[in-house]
Amino acid sequence: MTRGGAPSSGTTDLASAGDLGIHDPALVAGGDGEPWFVYGTGDVRQGFGAPRILRSDDGGVTWAEAGTAWDQAGDPEWVRDEATGVAGVENYWAPELYRHDGTWYLYYSASTFGSNDSAIGLATGTTLDPADPDYGWEDHGVVVRSTPGETHYNAIDPGVVEDADGTPWLFFGSFWGGIQLVPLEWPSGKPVDGAEPVAVASRVGVPDNAIEAPFVVRRDGWYYLFVSWDKCCSGVDSTYRIMVGRSREVTGPYLDADGKDMMLGGGTEVASTSGRMIGPGGQTVSVVGEPGSPSSAYYLAFHFYDGDAGGAPTLAVRELEWDGEGWPSVAPG
Repeated sequence: MTRGGAPSSGTTDLASAGDLGIHDPALVAGGDGEPWFVYGTGDVRQGFGAPRILRSDDGGVTWAEAGTAWDQAGDPEWVRDEATGVAGVENYWAPELYRHDGTWYLYYSASTFGSNDSAIGLATGTTLDPADPDYGWEDHGVVVRSTPGETHYNAIDPGVVEDADGTPWLFFGSFWGGIQLVPLEWPSGKPVDGAEPVAVASRVGVPDNAIEAPFVVRRDGWYYLFVSWDKCCSGVDSTYRIMVGRSREVTGPYLDADGKDMMLGGGTEVASTSGRMIGPGGQTVSVVGEPGSPSSAYYLAFHFYDGDAGGAPTLAVRELEWDGEGWPSVAPG
C-alpha cells in the first residue's frame, strides 16, 4: 500500500531533461536503483487514448516515453458501449496508481470537456513497467459514475489514500459539486456497498466551482488534501494553482493554514504561476519511505505550461518542503 520504496538521494527540483510533455501526472517514485514512473492523461493519437507512460532511470531527473497503458485491443469495452459507456470519449484523463497487497490499481477518468457525463474506471496489474514480461492491465469496469441531471458531482480525477487503519478512500471531483469522498474496500478497489459520495471541498461563490484534481497524502498524523483551483488546459492563459488543506480525520473537515474550511472555499497556496511556470496543477504526491512518516520524502508531481516554449504542457517533480507548523510548499522556479 505504497507509492514508493526506500528513500533516494532527492533534490528539490527534478524532471529537468528528456520527454516532459504530459498532463495530470500520477507519480510513483522508486527507491534506490529503481525506476520512477509517471502515468498521465492519454493522447487520442496514441494507444487509443490510453494513459501515457513516462519512465526515469536517474531518480526523476531525465524522463523518456515508455508507451501507453493499453492499445486498441485493450481499450475498456464498457466505455465505448452505447448502453453503458460515456459518449464522445477520445482519451482517458488523470489516472491514479495505487499498490495494495502486490497488486497495482490503475484508476482512470472517462469524460469530455464541459460535461459531467463521466465515469472513473479501474484496471489492475502486477507491474507498471511495459517492458516487463508480466505487464498488462485487467479492466474491472466502473467505480463511480456521474450523469447529467441526476448527480451533482463530476466523476473524474481519482485519488486514493489509505487511512491509519488501512481503509482505502477515493477522492474525486471536478467543478460541479466540488471534491467528493467515498470509502473503498479491498481487494475489489471499488466503493463499499451502499456508500454514497460526500463533499469535502468546494469554492463558495466562485463561478463554475473551479476546483478539481484532489489528492490526499498522510503525514505525521495529518491528512493533506491537495487540489487544483481555476482554469487548466489553456496554455499560457491557464490560471491553475495548487492549494492544500489538512485534517486529523480522512473524512475532514479540511482546514487551511488560517483555519478556513475547504468546504467554504479555504485553501493554502502551494504553487502558482511563477516565471516560465504557468498554471501549475493536476498534482499527485509519491511517498518515498514509510507512508505517514515525517522523515520520508514526499514528491509532488504536477504539470505546468512552459512560457518559454509557447505554453507546452510540461512535467514538474518537486520534493515538498515542510515548515515548522507542518505545512507543505515548493520552491518557486
